[in-house]
Amino acid sequence: MRKVFATFLLVALLTGCGGGAYKGYKTAPYTIRGVRYEPMQPREAVGYVEEGVASHYKHGFLIFSGQTALGEKIYTWSKGAAHKTLPLPSKVRVTNLENGKSVVVRVNDRGPFIEGRVIDLTANVAKKLGFYDQGLARVRVEVLSVGDGRYRVR
Repeated sequence: MRKVFATFLLVALLTGCGGGAYKGYKTAPYTIRGVRYEPMQPREAVGYVEEGVASHYKHGFLIFSGQTALGEKIYTWSKGAAHKTLPLPSKVRVTNLENGKSVVVRVNDRGPFIEGRVIDLTANVAKKLGFYDQGLARVRVEVLSVGDGRYRVR
């Protein structure tokens, strides 16, 4: 029960994060479990590429939180994602490095806050990338655009 409450509290804190320097984007610094995160500004995020481990939202997490850091509903069938430092929202291409499958998703949440993980995806995206049953996969994350598309890869 403590873990459930801690997860709920974490989400409540995240959804209260303030906006940043760019109207319409969430780029304000925030602190989780004593670690301070400095999100990128839109201009520096476009074209950013990162490789690492992806995970996916667990069903229980969705039951107890149900909201992203942008205050949107989380649905397991959506193409949503969480990242610690990309501006919210951002559009990224996630590629499973083991099988080459890729999906374009909207980053609208913060996380994952587990060391070594770079992005957290909805169950739908994990299934499309072919790692739902394993729970984790090595991926490449490429930022395509930020916000309304004003900042994007050309």
